[in-house]
Amino acid sequence: MQSVLSPNIVSAAGVLAVLFTAPNAQAACPLALAVYGDAESDAGIDFRPTTDAVTVTNTFKMVLDKGVVLDGIVMWTSGVSRPHGSLMYKCPTGDVTGDELAACTVWQGVVYSADDKGNIALLAAEGTDAPQSLIFPDLGPSLQMSSAFGPNGFSKLPWDVFLLKGCQE
Repeated sequence: MQSVLSPNIVSAAGVLAVLFTAPNAQAACPLALAVYGDAESDAGIDFRPTTDAVTVTNTFKMVLDKGVVLDGIVMWTSGVSRPHGSLMYKCPTGDVTGDELAACTVWQGVVYSADDKGNIALLAAEGTDAPQSLIFPDLGPSLQMSSAFGPNGFSKLPWDVFLLKGCQE
């Protein structure tokens, strides 16, 4: 079936659609300044610019209830390239061993992102625009087994999906 609209009318309709939707469009936020939240537990993620790190591509803090803060990093693996994320709780600072890091790591795995259409991708480095959502597979069960959970820690388990809430100034 052939369109009865002329190309000029179709072009004008496209321009009008852009004009009327532009004020509602949210300005792009760089991933390094993105803020995410989980609706189930009120957990939040605040990304930070990664400073002079050669292997770390993203840095963030995950804030859980009762003021518990987990330190997060993402490093791309070699071989089969994947954004490998780690969440750590009360890690020692300075020159630490692999065993010390393993003891304070409460979650690790591939970090995925999703756009507003539900297309899943690997989390990009911080120089890109923030995706609409982040996916941390098996986050809740891993955190439930950690030393950060319980009477002296947080009590509400986050879900695996975090939605973009805003951008830091």
